[in-house]
Amino acid sequence: MERPKADLSYVVEALPLGPAFETGQLHDVSSGMRTFRPVIDTEKCVKCLRCFLVCPDGAIDKSGETLEIDYDYCKGCGVCRRACKPGAISMVKEAEV
Repeated sequence: MERPKADLSYVVEALPLGPAFETGQLHDVSSGMRTFRPVIDTEKCVKCLRCFLVCPDGAIDKSGETLEIDYDYCKGCGVCRRACKPGAISMVKEAEV
């Protein structure tokens, strides 16, 4: 017996494609508590976006040709470095920058 086929295209078309309203920042500038800062080596970066997806602060910007870190909101937790498989992110002491 063949299963009936359901046409769900009308459901997918009814889903909203973006936020319903403009959001604001949920946190303040937090760079003062950072000891280490992540630095992206653009030569090694393959733009897989793993770091962007795991950043708890949303401090990685993917809108340009290369990934950039907004150091005003980065807390230096190192989650992005641990998620980076090609090893394109390194942690540098804040005092050395």
